[in-house]
Amino acid sequence: MEGAAVAEGLWGLADHHEKVGDIGKTIKCLEAICQTQISFLPLVEVKTRLRVSALLLRYSHNVNHAKSHLERSLLLLKSIPSSFDLKFRTFSLLSHCYHLLASFPPQRNLLLKALDLASSVPQDLSAFLWSCNFNSQLANTFIIQADFPSSLSALHSGFLSASHISFPELQMFFTASMLHVHIMQWTDDYSVEKAVQRCDDIWQSISSDKTERCPGLFFYNEMLHVFYRLRLCDYKNAQHHVDRLDQAMNALSHKMLEAQQLQDELTSLDHTLSRYDLPSRERAALSDRRSQLQDRVNALSPSSSTTAANSLEPAFFGNMDRAWTERLLLSQSPIDGEWLPKSAIYALVHLMVVISGRPKGLFKECSKRIESGMHIIQDELIKLGITDEVREADLRHTAIWMSGIYLMLQMQFLENKVALELTRSEYVEAQEALVEMKNLFTRFPTILQASECVIEMLRGQYSHSVGCYSEAAFHSIEASKLTESKSLQATCQAFAAVSYLTIGDADSSSKALDLIGPLYGMTNSLSGVREEASILFAYGLLLMKQQDLQEARNRLAKGLQIAHTHMSNLQLVSQYLTLLGNLALSLHDTVQAREILRSSLTLAKKLFDIPTQLWVLSSFTALYQQLGEKGSEMENEEHRKKKWDEMQSRLAEARGSIHHIELVDKARLEMHKVEDAQEQAEVTYGMQASLDIPESVGIEGPSPAQYSSRLVGLDTGKRWGKRRV
Repeated sequence: MEGAAVAEGLWGLADHHEKVGDIGKTIKCLEAICQTQISFLPLVEVKTRLRVSALLLRYSHNVNHAKSHLERSLLLLKSIPSSFDLKFRTFSLLSHCYHLLASFPPQRNLLLKALDLASSVPQDLSAFLWSCNFNSQLANTFIIQADFPSSLSALHSGFLSASHISFPELQMFFTASMLHVHIMQWTDDYSVEKAVQRCDDIWQSISSDKTERCPGLFFYNEMLHVFYRLRLCDYKNAQHHVDRLDQAMNALSHKMLEAQQLQDELTSLDHTLSRYDLPSRERAALSDRRSQLQDRVNALSPSSSTTAANSLEPAFFGNMDRAWTERLLLSQSPIDGEWLPKSAIYALVHLMVVISGRPKGLFKECSKRIESGMHIIQDELIKLGITDEVREADLRHTAIWMSGIYLMLQMQFLENKVALELTRSEYVEAQEALVEMKNLFTRFPTILQASECVIEMLRGQYSHSVGCYSEAAFHSIEASKLTESKSLQATCQAFAAVSYLTIGDADSSSKALDLIGPLYGMTNSLSGVREEASILFAYGLLLMKQQDLQEARNRLAKGLQIAHTHMSNLQLVSQYLTLLGNLALSLHDTVQAREILRSSLTLAKKLFDIPTQLWVLSSFTALYQQLGEKGSEMENEEHRKKKWDEMQSRLAEARGSIHHIELVDKARLEMHKVEDAQEQAEVTYGMQASLDIPESVGIEGPSPAQYSSRLVGLDTGKRWGKRRV
């Protein structure tokens, strides 16, 4: 009796401190139960330790302390024959601790034990829900180790559990997760297409009132469809999903703003109602008003938020407590998982708008979205304590996952900014973004390991843009050495070949031939049309140099069709047209040459692409000379001279910058060494590979799936082309 009274008193005191927000005193009250000499029933100690662990995970970074409480709870529960719900909660929280500490083998073993227990108890709703929970976490551990078949098996088991209890939202959760794994490994087009169709079928089977209660699942499913379509270069259908994501983000933002305003008003009313001297009539009116506000808040909140507050499950991302307005849950308790934090998803939506709009020349909107996305990321990094002075070695181990998400997203925005600024000939702005990428990489070399290849590619593209062709070839070759992706290697080598051909001497042309020959032979074995387009561009340019004009026309026409039909990349189309216009001029087909060059110039002007405009204007001069149109030639030359002067002014400004030499210098990046780099590499392995956003200059490769740190993708429209023939 004495023990029960003490426990009840301390729990009541802990409730009071938690209600007023004093979490430190709350934990002290609860830990007093575990440390006292008074004997308690095992269940009392277990429940106390579970509550302490949940508080530590939610409000602090003391994961090891929480893990110790949970391991002790698990030992105590071994002597208790039932109490399955407590056992399941303990397994789930302890698994989460192992995940935060990157202890993946112990986590996997623990989850297998939890699944064994779940299969041995009476198969009711609770057992199936916990099976879903454990299978989702187990799939994540397999993905981190790039074990895709085992991950798919675990996800399929979770899908079967969800099917047993006729839970379509959970079925959709597992089906979407399986699609994510298929996209990451992409063994064949048919398997991925089949997974997409399963997602569509299940999503359509869920009633609209339920889908509105699953905003996180909606964003996850739609984003996976974007990744899938971009991987296939199906930009038209990808745009449809990007538009849906953008509309949903705006609608949800307004909804959350309304909910926050209502919550603020509720808080104010509660403060007023706490006054003892409030007249009874006024109290009654305010109470009615409060009831109405609470109903409106409940109507706006997702279904799982009602149980999440009392759940022992921590927020999956980070160790801080976040209101439901700041979370996009994939399912109800006991899953309560997120694919990504809401702010990261919003940033990702902005990024998808940039990726879909940049090839079309929608630079104003893209710049606006880059600014919005970077603002979101900067705010989140500051919350995580990542300022300009922080380096990888300074990060808490438990903060690596969360910080990695935002750092990699930041790199994606920066690389798109570099590509955008290079396209419209804003070289100083491109410099600044590229230097920022370089500085981030040197500060976080393990987390951003995959970005080294991207940075080298962009250094090559910058060098080519400012006329440093030898340096451009060097950086492109170096980039090809930094990836195991055959497709990306091919793209880098094609870039290098274009730079060699632009130099134009015999030795450089020989190096270009050595690169292009093997590349063209492997075109059919590559995974995407982007690589094929880059190879055809370089190969067509080489054939023109060799005066094999008819074969060059065939290859360039094929590449133009890819660039126009599949990639919707206006700059690449413009540069292909310029090559074809020059080719027609070489064949003395002046009518076709004039028509093609006009189209190319129109596109180059829309993109503010001054180098391509100069290239086309020079071709027009040659055309007018062939036709003997002296007046048109002089007028064209005057216009070309103005553009030339503008170009030289921009180049002089770029070359005069303090960053120019370090960017074009034929040297790899230097980075700060991290003592536990191997351990951090294991933690960030999946994130690095998975943050290969479609249409960004990224690396394809395995990555973790599901809801932990997952972006997956493909590769980008790049800075193509030569500046002169």
